[in-house]
Amino acid sequence: MIKGNLATRPFYNEPAVRIWLFAAAVVVGAATVFNVAQMVRYSRSDTELARQAANDEARAAELRAEAARLRSTVDTRQIERASIEAQRANELIDRRTFSWTALWNEFEATLPQNVRITSFRPRLEPKRGNVVTISVIARSVDDVQEFMENLEKTGAFPEIFPPSERTNEEGQLETVIEVVYTPRAAPAAPAPTPEAQGSAGR
Repeated sequence: MIKGNLATRPFYNEPAVRIWLFAAAVVVGAATVFNVAQMVRYSRSDTELARQAANDEARAAELRAEAARLRSTVDTRQIERASIEAQRANELIDRRTFSWTALWNEFEATLPQNVRITSFRPRLEPKRGNVVTISVIARSVDDVQEFMENLEKTGAFPEIFPPSERTNEEGQLETVIEVVYTPRAAPAAPAPTPEAQGSAGR
């Protein structure tokens, strides 16, 4: 009959188990510390963001109040009067810079032999600029077409609109042409030659 001492401890690897348990405890403890640190950091970050958001909202409210105050102090009538006066001043400047002689020279250079201008009337439009209405008398549609082509070739009339035509009692073609007129810059005067400068100094 085999006899055994039941009082003996059968686990001979108890030190290894303790080591593993200690290591697991260390890992759990480190994870807990890390989590707590992260919670504290995020809590501080949320507090800082909330404070910054409150400051931004307060600043936005101040700016809105300041904008409302400025709007209330603006005199809309005065702004409208200033705008009208500026528009009138611009119109006067445009009229002064408009050269009737230059426009008539353009017509003389482009007018076919069988076309005669009876009247022309310029006007200033905000979007299109100088618009000129030209009334002509011609013998045929081809003559009017030639006149329009000549105007376009100059480069001073970037837009030419379809004309309105009718035949008068004398059998002549009366045509009204509307064009946009952009005055061409005057050619720069040539620089004086040394000979001219010398003769001028004498």
